[in-house]
Amino acid sequence: MAVHAHPVSADLGLFAHGLALAGMATAIAYYWAASRLLRRGDAWPRWRTISFIAGSAGVAWIAVSPLPGEPFTAHMTEHLILGMVAPLLLVLARPFTLALRVLPPGTARRSLLTLMHSRPAAWLVFPPVAALLDLGGLWLLYRTELFAAVQHHPLGHALMHAHVLAVGLLFTFSICQLDPVRHRRNLPLRGATLLAAGAAHAVLAKALYATPPPGTAFAPADVQTGAQVMYYGGDVVEAALAVVLAASWYQAAGRTRHRRPRTNLRRTASPDTSP
Repeated sequence: MAVHAHPVSADLGLFAHGLALAGMATAIAYYWAASRLLRRGDAWPRWRTISFIAGSAGVAWIAVSPLPGEPFTAHMTEHLILGMVAPLLLVLARPFTLALRVLPPGTARRSLLTLMHSRPAAWLVFPPVAALLDLGGLWLLYRTELFAAVQHHPLGHALMHAHVLAVGLLFTFSICQLDPVRHRRNLPLRGATLLAAGAAHAVLAKALYATPPPGTAFAPADVQTGAQVMYYGGDVVEAALAVVLAASWYQAAGRTRHRRPRTNLRRTASPDTSP
């Protein structure tokens, strides 16, 4: 999930640097693809490129540069960036849409479309499933002795990093649904899932404020500050997701209003063929 304030083994260091390099490589690839679109005269908002680069930089930074401060508070700040802030910045950039626009017709483009429209992908980005994977994993991590165990195992620590980033991306993608998907879920379902996930996240933060993760020996003040970071930071990111949903509803309503006059005009212009 995030880098802790304890000695980092060679294996964990290798994974962290690999994650940082992957973040930098995806940022470079995105910038190249966006620049290619602009060079050929196609429109692509520059703020999306900035958003993707910022999200990738956040992942790379967390991987190789632990935040200063008390261990649990630093961990929670890193968790917030890696599992919530970076996924939001990456998803807002619509990377799959960019890839589909840049790739020429052929095997690579068809393979990407097939993957995005596959049944397993549709289930993974079904909002309740994505929320269960995300929030369920957090409850399992912090309300059992799993968190204490992975602190001293480099492989487990690395898997925790990968899991939190992956499920954070899945959840954010499932709520926003800005890129092409097999089934675009309706706004009420996504909104209700966001509310339920936000409530589960808040309850977990309050539980941590009262009692630290089992098997750990963090200072009480450190745990309480970390829980506050989780609670209030999560609220901010969830509010941003709500804004994305509201914007999607506004755009959908606008398209419906624009279609309605054209439909009425066509009906008015159609000749009356009744006997």
